[in-house]
Amino acid sequence: MLDKRKFYINGEWVDPTTPNDLEVLNPATEKPVAMISMGTAADIDRAVAAAKKAFVTYSRTSVKERLALLERLLAIYKRRYDEMVETITMELGAPVTMSREQQADVGVGHLQGFIDALKRLHTREVLPNGDVLLREPIGVCGLITPWNWPINQIALKVVPAMATGSTCVLKPSEFTPLNALLYAEMVHEAGFPAGTFNLVNGDGLNAGAALSRHKDVAMMSFTGSTRAGIAVSKDAADTVKRVTLELGGKSPNIVFEDADLEDRVTASVLECFNNSGQSCDAPTRLLVQKSVYDKVVEIATRVGRQVKVGNPAEEGSHIGPLVSDIQFSRVQALIEAGISEGARLLVGGAGKPQGFKTGYFVKPTIFADVNNTMRIAREEVFGPVLAIMPFDTEEEAIEIANDTNYGLAAYVQTGDPKRAERVASRLRAGMVHINGGPHRYGSPFGGYKQSGNGREGGRFGLEDFLEVKTVHRPDAA
Repeated sequence: MLDKRKFYINGEWVDPTTPNDLEVLNPATEKPVAMISMGTAADIDRAVAAAKKAFVTYSRTSVKERLALLERLLAIYKRRYDEMVETITMELGAPVTMSREQQADVGVGHLQGFIDALKRLHTREVLPNGDVLLREPIGVCGLITPWNWPINQIALKVVPAMATGSTCVLKPSEFTPLNALLYAEMVHEAGFPAGTFNLVNGDGLNAGAALSRHKDVAMMSFTGSTRAGIAVSKDAADTVKRVTLELGGKSPNIVFEDADLEDRVTASVLECFNNSGQSCDAPTRLLVQKSVYDKVVEIATRVGRQVKVGNPAEEGSHIGPLVSDIQFSRVQALIEAGISEGARLLVGGAGKPQGFKTGYFVKPTIFADVNNTMRIAREEVFGPVLAIMPFDTEEEAIEIANDTNYGLAAYVQTGDPKRAERVASRLRAGMVHINGGPHRYGSPFGGYKQSGNGREGGRFGLEDFLEVKTVHRPDAA
């Protein structure tokens, strides 16, 4: 078992102030693979103090200097890529093929996207009225990241903080901390100045809250549940710090009768089940026009039955386990709620798949005849569970799609480009995918309503970590 109980503070690996061990489990085997320590407010104080001190000089580095550091980090990440793949598979349970092609790849894609955006960033410009506008680093940033796409969110927070000249303290999820510790090794190897990046493990109630409340933290960037995001916002309120949030989702996926049903429904089911359904932007509500409803149900059922559950250490297109027993229990409760509330079970159901007694494995599950009053239509399941719902008209589809507290992503499947644009413009979501259009590196990621505020990725992600200063010159006229 790996001993990973040290924190990375001020450019060094240090012992926690107070020992508080926690085992990191492999969700496929339920066996411990590493031991970490859970940090306290005292550890957060040390990390913030280091970041505050480092900000004095690091904030004055040039864009050229920071680009050089980021380029070195990118080269190191690529060299140690296979280590990241292995680590994420071990602690998250993402199948190794998926880890290699998706989970680890985001560490390259987002970093390159930020490098490209930083090269185009104007830190000084003259306004039409003659005043000068400066974009400056915001200060010490507290970063809290989730377990489901761990290096994705680390890259989307750590990189823009350091790219803009800010310093940071990262608290990764205690369920998947090992990829964060590996990333800290890479940052250290790249030569970022001591205190620029700091890492403290811990839970949200202690280390996370201490970071959110800290008077010397200028900004909190959080990704996780809406409930936890609200807590971060309240903790940050007393010091009036900036808060950016990327929270939950219940993304609608509208299938019109003129779509290529075989292609688009197949892709939609597989997208919902990707990462074992543990994605905030997963298309979990499949809204289907009544004229093709039966056909879509037939396709979805066939595809759902073909989805395999398997050992994440083996290559292949199968899905792996959920991350923890806590998540397993939550998903089971919602599957049972779908059954008890009268949804028609097409595929899967409660319990573990056949042959899996150990590990947090869940049956890929599809419900039909769902309506928007059911829990599986309103609550974020965060597991491989798809809810199929009928609609009649375009107007009704939009109404059902927007009838949610969330607004992260939405999906539209249609053969009519004008309809696609028309419907997309009316969906209350931060991102709309038309006929399988992917999210591309450098584009903003984020949502409306209780899915959060702020945007991550590329230029918009950099801007969240910058302050704007206006300089009024006497010769402005």
